[in-house]
Amino acid sequence: MRVIRLATPTDIADIMRVTEAAKLIMRSSGNMHQWVNGYPSEAVIENDMEQNGGYVVEEMGRIVGYFAFLPSPDPTYLRIYNGHWLDDVLPYHVVHRIASYPDVHNIFSDIMAFCFNHDVNIRIDTHKDNLIMQHNLLKHGFTCCGIIYLASGDERLAYQKLKSEN
Repeated sequence: MRVIRLATPTDIADIMRVTEAAKLIMRSSGNMHQWVNGYPSEAVIENDMEQNGGYVVEEMGRIVGYFAFLPSPDPTYLRIYNGHWLDDVLPYHVVHRIASYPDVHNIFSDIMAFCFNHDVNIRIDTHKDNLIMQHNLLKHGFTCCGIIYLASGDERLAYQKLKSEN
């Protein structure tokens, strides 16, 4: 059984191992330009924690995944190009930095279930070369809404999903 909980400073070494494994998955699938130059750093992960938005996924007491789940507004999502958000009025949460080990399956589904239990409006972005993430987003009902630009100027595909409250 998997448990999702808030990350703590004592989890940082395990989180960094998970993010390094995720980088290897990215590189092996042809995504060579996302998560480069030391990103995500310990400082980025610590910032997620300071905002009470850094989460670990545990399986049998072992950290097997990490993600950030942060409330709106996200400054990089204020402007979208070549499209529009499905809803630009409701508050939302953003999911960033999803990482797991290659032998851990269905982690994206577990993370999305957790997130949609906390908010009905989720936004997420990914690099154009991250075909694995794009596949998972579409499989889970997300819509590609357009392009956003990170503070660094890097382009990302922006997705959103509104969960029906029925």
